[in-house]
Amino acid sequence: MTSSLAAVDARLSINQGTLKHADLATALQVTADAGIRSIGLWREPVQEVGLATAASMLADSGLRFSTHCRSGFFTMPEGPARRASIADNLRAIDEAATLAAAGAPGSSAVLVLVAGGLPEGSRDLVGARELVRDAIGELAPDAAAAGVTLALEPLHPMYATDRCVVSTLGQALDIAADFDPSVVGVTVDTFHVFWDPDVYDSIERAGREARIATYQVCDWKTPLPADVLLGRHYPGDGVIDLARLTRAVVDTGYTGDVEVEIFNADIWSAAPAEVARRTAETFAASVSPHL
Repeated sequence: MTSSLAAVDARLSINQGTLKHADLATALQVTADAGIRSIGLWREPVQEVGLATAASMLADSGLRFSTHCRSGFFTMPEGPARRASIADNLRAIDEAATLAAAGAPGSSAVLVLVAGGLPEGSRDLVGARELVRDAIGELAPDAAAAGVTLALEPLHPMYATDRCVVSTLGQALDIAADFDPSVVGVTVDTFHVFWDPDVYDSIERAGREARIATYQVCDWKTPLPADVLLGRHYPGDGVIDLARLTRAVVDTGYTGDVEVEIFNADIWSAAPAEVARRTAETFAASVSPHL
């Protein structure tokens, strides 16, 4: 291993969403070649090759598995669509367990959940969050049996109506509180929580309640693109106080991998190997000093 690869932070994981246009084989290869030791996978590339094949590829790569992204989307009222969503989430639990077992030692069986937006025709955010709680209640026994932690992710409130009715870490923790922390935890994603005036109190609470299942980092800067989903940037390229947020997470006792998850059209259009290299470089400068 060269000195540059040896310098890559051992806790860095690259979320496959950062390598959006790379197939699974390419994502695994460029991650390993960059000296990054862990990867968070997305369901679609895994399903493209089949779960058994994906697990074998992951095992052969020698990489740890940090999270499986993503499932959830269960804010619809009772009916066929909700039943289909629950069934799909059960499949995702099985995927996460299988991939974690295939990953290198230190892998984590964590399934990231995005709640879903307001039901069609509804203005009831509180009621929609109760639908999320009910869905997690259905999934929790299967997750516990599989050894999988469901990591509920709050998203920035600009996504509240169409993507995620859970907008703050506090709201996510309130839902998780009904369940064992080994089964239901939370995702702390800097892009989504940095703005929250209560974020540091909520991080402390999450640590006290043993709820931090995964920590994801990227950066924010304005103006946002027309598609605000694609406004994520390399760590250090924006205005998020990654130093303070990272120290707050570390101070809770969190010792797991730290994922870089970036949705950005320009980054997605770059060569995957260059994206992996830049991810490691920016993480080392902006996050590693605070771990």
